[in-house]
Amino acid sequence: MLDAVRIRQRLPPAPRTRGNRDMTKLARSTQTGTRWLIAAGSLVIVGGLLAACSASPQAAPSSAPSIQVARPDAPQGTLPADLQAKLQEAVDDTLAEYSVPATAVGVWIPGQGSWETAAGLADIANNIPASTDMSWPLRSITKSYTVTLILQLVDEGKVSLDDTISQYVDGVTDGDKITLRELANMSSGNADYTNADFGAAFEQDPTKIFTIDELNSFMLGKPAQFAPGTEKVYTNANTNLLGAVVEKVTGEDFATALDERILTPLAQSQTEYLVDVDRWTAPHPVGYQPGPDGPVAQTQNLSILGAAGSMFSTLDDTRVWAETLATGALLQPATQEEREIGAPLESGPPYDLYALGIGETDGWWGHNGEGIGFTAAAFHNPETGASIVVFMNESNVFVNESEDEGKAHPADQLFRRIAEILKTT
Repeated sequence: MLDAVRIRQRLPPAPRTRGNRDMTKLARSTQTGTRWLIAAGSLVIVGGLLAACSASPQAAPSSAPSIQVARPDAPQGTLPADLQAKLQEAVDDTLAEYSVPATAVGVWIPGQGSWETAAGLADIANNIPASTDMSWPLRSITKSYTVTLILQLVDEGKVSLDDTISQYVDGVTDGDKITLRELANMSSGNADYTNADFGAAFEQDPTKIFTIDELNSFMLGKPAQFAPGTEKVYTNANTNLLGAVVEKVTGEDFATALDERILTPLAQSQTEYLVDVDRWTAPHPVGYQPGPDGPVAQTQNLSILGAAGSMFSTLDDTRVWAETLATGALLQPATQEEREIGAPLESGPPYDLYALGIGETDGWWGHNGEGIGFTAAAFHNPETGASIVVFMNESNVFVNESEDEGKAHPADQLFRRIAEILKTT
C-alpha cells in the first residue's frame, strides 16, 4: 500500500485500511472543515483536468438492448408478526452497536410477504426521522449497474470481455494487457485515481463536477499495483474505466445509456445517476462519519465517484435491482453464468467471492456500498427468491471502534444478520 498524504488536516488522524472501498479512505468533508486522505503517487499532467483519450472515433448512438424485462412485483401481504419482531430486533441492535443515526430496511420473501421499516434520525440537526420512501446513495452498488451495461454490450456483440482497455481509453498503464473482464472483477492491477493530484484538484474547487473522463485522467500513466490478473484488489478506477467504455461504445453520456438500457425498462423512476448535489432534491438523509463528540455530517460532492458510485435510489427500486441483478434478467443466460465466475477479493468489501460487478455471500448475490457518510447493501437469494436491502447513514465505522479489527460496514452487517434469521424461517 502506498504511503498517504494528508491535506488540510483539521480532524484527528483517520483510520487507514488496505484497498479502496467507495472512497472511504479518500474523502472526509465535515462541518468543521474539509479533510482528505489520498494515496500518494507520481504526478500526471494536469494543465486543466485532462480527459482520457479515446482509441478510435466516437461511435454512433446505439439502440437499446433487445432483451425486454418487466419490473418484478413485491410479494403480496406482510411478513408474519413473529418474523417482523425478530427483524426489528436485529435492526435496533445493529443501530445501537455501531451508533448509526438511521436506517431504512426492506425484506421481501415470495409466498410470505414484504416488510419495510425505517428507524432513527435521517437528519440529526433538524430532528428529521428516516422514512421508507427516502432517496439514499447506492455508492458502490452503482458498480453493478455499470458492469451490467458492459455485459449488455457484450450480448449485443459491441464489445468483448477480452477486449483490452487500450482499445477504448489511451494512457492506462498496461492498458494493452488489461481486459474489460479484469476491470469488472477487480483484477486489473491498475492504479486508482484517488491520489495527490486528484486531491489537489478537489481542494482547488470542492464543488467542481467531475466527468468520468476527468476522474480517469488522474490514474493515467500511474504505476500498476500488480500485473493484470494476478491479484484481486477493489478500486473505483476499474469501474470508472468501464463507464468510459459505455460512453465510447454507445455514443451517449453514461446517465443517458443507463436510463435507456436499465432504469426505464425496469420502471426505476426513483433511481438516478447524479453528479450535481443540487439535483438531489428528493427527501433524503444526511450522511455521517464518527467523530469524537458523535456523528459528524459530511459534505457531498456527488461527482467524485462517477460510474463507480454516483447513483441514488429508494428501498423499493433497489429491491427491483437486487432481484434483476441476481437473476440476470437483463442478460443472456450464458452471460449471467459467466458473470458469476469469481474469487475472493484480497482487498475490498466483505464478500465470499467477487465476480463481474457482483458479489456473493452465503448464496446471496448482489452488491454493497460505502463512503462519505453512507453504507448500503442489496442482495437477492435466487434459491429462495428472497431479497434484502439495507441503507444506513454512517460510514467509516470500525469494529469495536478499532482499526485493527477492520471495517464494520454496518449495512452489510445487518444484511448478514437478517439473512441468518431467514435461514430459520
